[in-house]
Amino acid sequence: MSQGTKRSGTSEARERLLSTATRIFYTEGIHSVGVDRIVAEAQVTRATLYRHFTGKEDLVLAYLTQADRELRAQAASARAGEESAADKVRAVCRTITAGIRSPGFRGCAFLNAAAEYPDPDHPVHRAVLAHRQWFLDTVTELLTGTGDSSAEAAARHLVMLRDGAMVSGCLSDPELVSETFLRGVEGILRARSAEETAGAAVR
Repeated sequence: MSQGTKRSGTSEARERLLSTATRIFYTEGIHSVGVDRIVAEAQVTRATLYRHFTGKEDLVLAYLTQADRELRAQAASARAGEESAADKVRAVCRTITAGIRSPGFRGCAFLNAAAEYPDPDHPVHRAVLAHRQWFLDTVTELLTGTGDSSAEAAARHLVMLRDGAMVSGCLSDPELVSETFLRGVEGILRARSAEETAGAAVR
């Protein structure tokens, strides 16, 4: 076997493990799923799992890292297609409602993980906080372009609306939840615009 083929096989096994873990962790929870279940469904040996991951916690972190990368890429792509700051906010928020409306939606992977790992010093909890900080920083940056005043409070408001939508989206009608969330976003944007108009009138 060539070195390239060996690496390809190794990568394929890792991806299969991560794909399997991602599906089960998201749909059924993390603590309820054992390594034996993941190994069996990924059709690999335990030795193969431990060749790629130090243990279940490492696999959980890989699952969250992958989710983080995907969400960052979605947000970047959405932003790139819009010119105004307000439309960039709307585009990013539409990626959230697209997720809520998607088949098999089970809430936010990060909020779900935080509920299972409440210790703030645990690596999984820290990974959740790092993702949330990125999202807060992103919407703060975008909202800064929609008005002259500080965008921090508006960004925190949007994050809370997003959290509520992600929880409600798997408990009630996803269409209604999505519409309500986007109306809330419009309310934030209108408030920012009104503040800017009032500031300009004073000047």
